[in-house]
Amino acid sequence: MSGVGDLPALSETQWEIMNVFWDRQECAVGDVWKLLNEKRGISRNTVHTQVVRLEDKGWLKHREGEYGFLYSPTVSREDSQRSSVQRLIETVFEGSPEGLVLTLLNGGTLSKAEADRIRQLITAAQRTKK
Repeated sequence: MSGVGDLPALSETQWEIMNVFWDRQECAVGDVWKLLNEKRGISRNTVHTQVVRLEDKGWLKHREGEYGFLYSPTVSREDSQRSSVQRLIETVFEGSPEGLVLTLLNGGTLSKAEADRIRQLITAAQRTKK
């Protein structure tokens, strides 16, 4: 898998499509369309156009399968998420991870269980850095 840092940012629809590929590892445009169409209704042409764009941008690669092209991701979901969050921190929060966390905490979007898990992760990260 290639590095995500050189790839252009994903749109909301492209994230949705990439999540299907990350879940399945490899599939055809028709498979992606069926899943997304069940969720929210989307045209097959839209999915096809986005898949072609994702390949052109370097997010996907393809191989010929028995019934057509099969596409797979060129970067991992984790690397993509990490890179996107870093871009968000740099652009929206002027480089401050604290600003992102404060927004999450003050926005009331974190459940108690999520907050507890984050505390555990911070504690573990502090231990490993010592």
